[in-house]
Amino acid sequence: MASLESRLKEDLHDLHLEDGAQHRNPSEVKMSQIVLPCHANHCGELSVGQLLKWMDCTACLSAERHAGCPCVTASVDDIYFEHTIGVGQVVNIKAKVNRAFNSSMEVGIEVSCEDLYRGRHWRVCQAFATFVARRTDANKVQLKQVVPCTHQEQLEHSLAAERRRMRLVHHDTMQDLLNNKTFQRSCSEENRDEDAAVPTERTRVESVELVLPPHANHQVNTFGGQIMAWMENVATIAASRLCNAHPTLRAIDMFHFRGPSQVGDRLILKAIVNNTFKNSMEVGVCAEAYIGEEPLRHINSAFMTFEVLDDKGRPRPLPLIKPEPKEGQRRYQEALARKKIRLDRKYIISCKQTEVPLSVPWDPSNQVYLSYNNVWALKMLAAKNNWDLISKKNRVSLYTVEESQSLCFKVEAEMEIPAQRAFTLLSDLSRRQEWDEHYTRCEPLVKVDEDDFIYRVITPSVSQGGKVQDFILLASRRPPCDSGDPYVIALRSVTLPTHPPTEGFNRGEVVCAGFTIYELSQGVSKISYYNQASPEVLPYISTDIAGLSSSFSSTFHSCSQYLMDNIISTPEFTSPTSS
Repeated sequence: MASLESRLKEDLHDLHLEDGAQHRNPSEVKMSQIVLPCHANHCGELSVGQLLKWMDCTACLSAERHAGCPCVTASVDDIYFEHTIGVGQVVNIKAKVNRAFNSSMEVGIEVSCEDLYRGRHWRVCQAFATFVARRTDANKVQLKQVVPCTHQEQLEHSLAAERRRMRLVHHDTMQDLLNNKTFQRSCSEENRDEDAAVPTERTRVESVELVLPPHANHQVNTFGGQIMAWMENVATIAASRLCNAHPTLRAIDMFHFRGPSQVGDRLILKAIVNNTFKNSMEVGVCAEAYIGEEPLRHINSAFMTFEVLDDKGRPRPLPLIKPEPKEGQRRYQEALARKKIRLDRKYIISCKQTEVPLSVPWDPSNQVYLSYNNVWALKMLAAKNNWDLISKKNRVSLYTVEESQSLCFKVEAEMEIPAQRAFTLLSDLSRRQEWDEHYTRCEPLVKVDEDDFIYRVITPSVSQGGKVQDFILLASRRPPCDSGDPYVIALRSVTLPTHPPTEGFNRGEVVCAGFTIYELSQGVSKISYYNQASPEVLPYISTDIAGLSSSFSSTFHSCSQYLMDNIISTPEFTSPTSS
């Protein structure tokens, strides 16, 4: 836990621009609530449903401040609850728009808890919600763009485009995993003691709520936070029926609102335990609405992960469940798939870059999150503002930054070539040996999708008589989302089961590397190459960093010459085989 004083210092630091001027994001909205007994469950902890209502309200006000018109909740990304909040403590919620697209925008939400009597403060959770602007007239909404000012805002603005990309393929990722034969085989081979298992029917809950004016927002639609609170309530009941104890909600999976609900609707909420995983369980909950004799309308579905804690705060083992045939079995298998996806997202995306293994196994089910982490890591590296200029030769600059026992370097130069052309040429790694002497050969292995490829790179030995090195690299290329954004080519090591380490080669690892390409004018680009130097990469650049050579300049000069030679025409992009 950080002290209240250190938190205030951090907040004040983020309020200042690079030139020292004070700044506050115009879309930023803050809410502080003291937790009263009416907000808490019987354990004296703030109900997560109540917290979701406050979070949704704060985020909606932020979205509307930016849009200048009514907004509705479209989706919320995964939420991981790190701590519970007790009666008498203060909940501080901060929301601001990270990026606006056409009619939708991403709102970042930060939730922290404050103990007024001990002067302590700690983070509870972070969330990213998508809101859609809805005008009352028939005119189409075109949101104004967010102009990031601080270093942190620039970073979140850049990453929001990649998070949006991940949301759009979330459903396809789930379906691809369910159709994967290896996954299906692992589900069928699961050992379950049917006699000791609890029938899922025992956990089924159904409840109805009449939507009244206090439950509606200022647009007379049922408040999204209220729907989430009702869903959390029935999910908690279902989880309690399985374990006969009070469960603690730990995570909510990414979910989407499928349609609106209005005052006068009858909202039917259904929940059931889908599966148990030793110390946790997944509860599926669905919200449907109707009025009069009309058919049910699907409003929302969510999947919540609960734990049951013992007296020492450790997760208790949970009983196995016995799913009902057909629908129950389908939910059971989908819960297994969501668990794998959830672990991939948390393992690859949510942890710090220093906690991510150098080489993560790649497979079709985690490809989206590996690609996100790949681009995210490069953007984080490029966003560092404490680069030190080590050397400059022939208009090529070498920078380094050292922190947390890692050394990163950046090589940067302006070149007379259109940014889009440079992006096309540099993103084709199969031709990199034409200009980079550190690449002996680059073999395309897998075409993940149109923007992500896996290569095997072979590099010469760094010492006389030493082994030749090889790397298995995921290359993720991204064109700009808006004007002012850079072209990005991100590289990181992955593990492919079909290409294990082989004799005669020293398998190297790339933590984070790649290019950013900014368009300075129609025919001039600023090209920057970044690398978070691993032990296998450092020998290639150490003499440059020490000032004993300037090979970085000659390599970039070769790169410039390669780009100029191919500025007009080039062979077609070498595409690896599809996955």
